[in-house]
Amino acid sequence: MYVPDPLGPGFEQRHLPQPPDYEGPVRAVLVRQQPLPAASRAVLYVHGFNDYFFQREMAEQYAAHGFRFYALDLRKYGRALLPHQRPNNVRDLAEYFSDLDAALTVIRQEGAREVVLSGHSTGGLIAALYAHSRPAAGLAALVLNSPFLDLNQPRLKKLAVPLLTKLGAVWPNIPVPAGLPDTYGQSLHRAYRGHWDYDLAWKPNRVFAVNAGWLRAIRKAHQQVRRGLQIAAPILVLHSDRTAWGRAWSDDFRRSDIVLNVAHIRKLAPRLGPHVTAHAVAGGLHDLFLSVPEVRAEAYRAVFGWLEKVLPADTGASAI
Repeated sequence: MYVPDPLGPGFEQRHLPQPPDYEGPVRAVLVRQQPLPAASRAVLYVHGFNDYFFQREMAEQYAAHGFRFYALDLRKYGRALLPHQRPNNVRDLAEYFSDLDAALTVIRQEGAREVVLSGHSTGGLIAALYAHSRPAAGLAALVLNSPFLDLNQPRLKKLAVPLLTKLGAVWPNIPVPAGLPDTYGQSLHRAYRGHWDYDLAWKPNRVFAVNAGWLRAIRKAHQQVRRGLQIAAPILVLHSDRTAWGRAWSDDFRRSDIVLNVAHIRKLAPRLGPHVTAHAVAGGLHDLFLSVPEVRAEAYRAVFGWLEKVLPADTGASAI
């Protein structure tokens, strides 16, 4: 069922077919690190917008701390993107819930008893909505890395977004400018100003186009967060300590969030549930785990220190 993954030795993938949607056949792709440690704990990582899983270091860190590591490429992203599909084309974020259901079923079949759900940016928003809507999933904890809880385009948000959101209910395929410069991608990929190597076809510097249906789905999710979610599991919300913005390159972009407004994350994080811990990581990028080494180290210390406090002692399990 698993086949070799493009990440190479130590990683393999499994297709998770889903019922067809308005574009045709659909799948998600589950990636796991091998060998699985003899542990009853696992983490499932969900990538962000214009993204897919490629962070080997993250998998190694979780394995070193006694977790089985899995990552999910959601439908219409990365490994899961099919030729007939438009990247990230979705009309309701609940469409991703069946992808998560399928992944969690496999993870538990393979021996995990405690599962931590981790998400970055849009993946963090999806993870939060899933945990709220699926209390029976029995998630042990959530780790959210710069979750996308609000838009960071104040003018668009006040003027164009309400209209486009309404149009998205009737004409979901109307193109909408994503509003993100390519400077974030430049700060990451080693071919430009960064240090990471990943597939630019799956995570391009100039982000994939979106449509009014996608924007409507995002804004509906943001409204849910504003009203307040009831996630019973403990939640760790990580974010940078500051936001920067600009279309021309600045070295400040190497140590700040240039995608989201961290003030929005701080304000809205307590609305996710009754057990939220927020932690600012000084000098962090939008994806904290792609920051410079000392910042990543601090982010990992925060994650595993917090998990040690909120999870019971692991009694171990047989690896499969």
